[in-house]
Amino acid sequence: MFELLKTENKARRGRLSTPHGIIQTPFFMNVATAAAIKGGVTAPELKELGCQVVLCNTYHLHIRPGDEIVREMGGLQGFMSWDAPTLTDSGGFQVFSLSSLNKIKEEGVYFSSHVDGRKIFMGPEESMQIQHNLGADIVMAFDECIPGGAERDYVEKSVDRTTRWLVRCINAQCTMHNAQLLFGINQGGIYNDIRIRHMREIAELDLVGYAIGGLAVGEKKEDMFEVIENVEPHMPVHKPRYLMGVGTPSDLIEAVYRGIDMFDCVMPTRNARHGTLFTSEGITHITNERYIRDDKPLDEKCDCPTCRSFSRAYIRHLFKAGEMLAGRLASQHNLHFYNTLMEKIRTAIENNEFESFRRENSQKLSKLL
Repeated sequence: MFELLKTENKARRGRLSTPHGIIQTPFFMNVATAAAIKGGVTAPELKELGCQVVLCNTYHLHIRPGDEIVREMGGLQGFMSWDAPTLTDSGGFQVFSLSSLNKIKEEGVYFSSHVDGRKIFMGPEESMQIQHNLGADIVMAFDECIPGGAERDYVEKSVDRTTRWLVRCINAQCTMHNAQLLFGINQGGIYNDIRIRHMREIAELDLVGYAIGGLAVGEKKEDMFEVIENVEPHMPVHKPRYLMGVGTPSDLIEAVYRGIDMFDCVMPTRNARHGTLFTSEGITHITNERYIRDDKPLDEKCDCPTCRSFSRAYIRHLFKAGEMLAGRLASQHNLHFYNTLMEKIRTAIENNEFESFRRENSQKLSKLL
């Protein structure tokens, strides 16, 4: 499934084969939680923006329109008109994000729907069945995403339960006889010894790939990088490595430097909808007064559809006028920026130039213009 092609220290260049195509790693997944990119970008348009993989959410699509409906409409590929690889989150993040609406038991999680309050149960078996119906290429094991400040005793018990749930996910998937690629998720909060123990345990299960979950949920950035540095030596070398829910362009560069292959985050489109744009020189707020007569593109080094056609002054005007087009054009730019950044990272590793690429770009891309 995964071929490691080149390394530069811990940075890795590889290739992941899935039922709907080959993914070049490292890569960023564009987030389509409810089978749609927020910001009004269609799935076919994502190809022009350099997207390789779309990420959808098990919980949200189970709530509406219902995973059975998605299955009847040809799975995510048919439903979204997307003919490339997809990944589905298992619903484990909603155990964290909707904590006020759920109750965790050994058998699984009892939710009150955030839409209409109806009662929903999701355990490992249910999560695997829903993801099977959605037809994703890569499916994630059902887990609990632990809050960043959780006490050690709770974290230990939660991690042990997540391991038991993982075994149930494996057994459930075996009964479905499908070609979906199952990833396990490492948890443990910011307790490095728990993280290492858990990674060792799930590595023995010989899954297709492994994720580090439960980061970017309130902990300090240095704690996140410390966790990655402690867990990475215990992750199987010839399996893809996924850092869930991260992050800024600098975060991606720094995580690749520490041995990570896969990323997802809502940041490109969420920030875009509020006028925050990522560029080759740093981060800009396009609604600032100084752009009112600026005829330059958002990023003079960018060839995305937005930068090819529109000025900073026009996009600023769209935001100030409350036009829906503002978020769409900004989202196109940010998604293209993220996907192009990953392409540049891949090329740098291939040419044994990633260290210099990191030195030149990691801090610069975090700079507020």
